[in-house]
Amino acid sequence: MAGSVSFFFFLSLLFISSIHVESNESNGEGYISLDISNKGLDFMKEFLVEMAETSLVPLDLPKIEKSKHIPIIGTVHMVLSNISIDNIHVISSTVKAGDTGIVISVSGAYANMTMNWEYSYSNWLFPIPITDNGKASIQVEGMDVGISFNLTNVQGSLMLSPLDCGCSVKDIFIKLDGGASWLYQGLIDAFEGRLSSAVENAVSKKLREGIVKLDSLLQSLPKEIPIRNIAALNVTFVGDPQFRDSSLVLSINGLICAKEAYTAPPYHHLFASLEHLLASIPLKDPASMVTISLNEKVLASASSVYYDANKMHWIVDKVPEQSLLNTAGWRFIVPQLYRRYPNADMNLNVSIYSPPHLIIREHQIDLTVHADVVINVLNSGEVTPVACFSTAVSGSASPWISNNNLGGSIGLDELSLSLKWSKIGNLHVSLVRALISTALRTVILPYINIKLSKGYLLPTFHGYMLQNANILCSDSWIKISSDVASVNQLFIS
Repeated sequence: MAGSVSFFFFLSLLFISSIHVESNESNGEGYISLDISNKGLDFMKEFLVEMAETSLVPLDLPKIEKSKHIPIIGTVHMVLSNISIDNIHVISSTVKAGDTGIVISVSGAYANMTMNWEYSYSNWLFPIPITDNGKASIQVEGMDVGISFNLTNVQGSLMLSPLDCGCSVKDIFIKLDGGASWLYQGLIDAFEGRLSSAVENAVSKKLREGIVKLDSLLQSLPKEIPIRNIAALNVTFVGDPQFRDSSLVLSINGLICAKEAYTAPPYHHLFASLEHLLASIPLKDPASMVTISLNEKVLASASSVYYDANKMHWIVDKVPEQSLLNTAGWRFIVPQLYRRYPNADMNLNVSIYSPPHLIIREHQIDLTVHADVVINVLNSGEVTPVACFSTAVSGSASPWISNNNLGGSIGLDELSLSLKWSKIGNLHVSLVRALISTALRTVILPYINIKLSKGYLLPTFHGYMLQNANILCSDSWIKISSDVASVNQLFIS
């Protein structure tokens, strides 16, 4: 397959793919660690509260009937029907991760309601029943809501279970439309308490139903995510979530396997010590909503899968300095090549013969790649292999994130070269190595770094994206600390 980049562009491609695939494998157990701070929980809370404001309404309440004796008038039978909460407005809310779960508190909310009312009465003065009816608008004020729930790991999925849910109403104001206004106070006295109880019970029930639906959504999330039809990322959760005073910590298995070979491992073998993991990673940024930490072994697993899938083989026929792929460019280094094939185009058949090795160190990712490079001469429409070199390239990549762009730079540390076979006689390997090393340092790597310096826009997720993200490489770990914001918000700002 023809390619538009040289073999050494593999360093940049490997760097980019390693950042996007966030998983690791350690002693048969792999995970992604997500440390969601109180700031991140507060963002999630605002999202959930906004959803609740819209999903709770319209909320229909059951019919309320009551009989009340009024002096002179007699016994009045009153009915409230078609009672509906039309909208709810949250003024203030808080969230906190505690020892047993997450607690969300809403205070001072208010709601608007509508209903139909009717009454009838009769007494010895008026043997024929007297009836009246109309509509009413209701203002509910001082609504406090508290809900707590726990997250547990059940066979690799998160289970959301409510611990407590309650709602209290401080004041209800009813404004009648139609009918006899002189019964206004009577309606208030008769129904205020029952209306308050009906609102409290309906809101609590609806919130519990919402938690059940959210739990069902969590249970339906896939346990593997395909990666370019080559591999599968195991996204089962490992261990129970950890609730701390300032954060919620989740751990994901993160094993990367060949897609056709993917099977969910037994969960009891995958259970990892989250405390041991957290003791190993660099400290998170407390000012960020979320911190994602992953071990260098995820890069090794991704590298192995792509290697086994035979995705580390390229035909390179274009490079920034195209004269390198013509025998004329080699006439003083390998003169016999030029004499036999004068001014003939060439390509390079590059094959990685072992999975690339990656190590995360302070501020950089070290890369070592072993490959065979076969020099092909394109002569009269035929491809003629003329020589094969065994190479070992070591370099380093330094990633960065700026303005929601992922970028970086790559440097060459060492290049070793040996001749495996030749059809054009003995070659001066040292001269070939010097030529390739010079081309790498002065032409190819600068070209790659220009491309990387422009960055790659990080993807969005359901209208949200990272904001003010930072990436840090430190002693076997990659850590990304970031806020989250809606795309619209970032665009407006």
